[in-house]
Amino acid sequence: MATAAAGLGSAVTRELQSFKTPPQKEVAPVPNIGDKAPVSEKLSLPHDRPTVVVFLRHCGCPFAEKTFRLLTKFSTKHPEIHCIAVSHSSQADTDAWVVEVGGEWDVEVVVDPERDVYSAWGLGISSTWHAMNPWSLYSAYRLGKDEGIWNTATQSGTRWQMSGCFAVDAAGFVRLAQVARAADYVPDFRGEVLRALELEKKGLP
Repeated sequence: MATAAAGLGSAVTRELQSFKTPPQKEVAPVPNIGDKAPVSEKLSLPHDRPTVVVFLRHCGCPFAEKTFRLLTKFSTKHPEIHCIAVSHSSQADTDAWVVEVGGEWDVEVVVDPERDVYSAWGLGISSTWHAMNPWSLYSAYRLGKDEGIWNTATQSGTRWQMSGCFAVDAAGFVRLAQVARAADYVPDFRGEVLRALELEKKGLP
């Protein structure tokens, strides 16, 4: 009983921690279409194929789970595109979460608990309205009812981190830059992402 109570108390503490506003960081501007994509020691891009980079909300967020599941399926259908998912939860928590939501398949998972990579790509901290607006809360409910993807315990990370999706061509230039307008954002991989990379390949603006 004591062990169970201690475990519950620890889980509650982690949940409360996820609601705390994290330290402010210097956040770069969001890359524009045609800009060179930010690269770093943590996140490098291949030179032989285009890349999709997805920045997740915290592990446990149902929209992060939905996004990751779609990205893994996309990665197997499009081996010509390198897929990266960035998490700001800890390495151990991210590893456990990836297994829980179905495995990484052909996705490279980058762990960025300091949120340096997020900041370099223009993704900072969201507002309360962004994270808790009625539409996002209803979308979370529908995602659970319709697809069985529910909010789960937050092991580490913050609920206030912005998410986003970027498509980068083989030369390292940004072809799609989407910053989440609300917490329920899920990228359209088969539509917008593919169209952005197809337009680039055809030499269209």
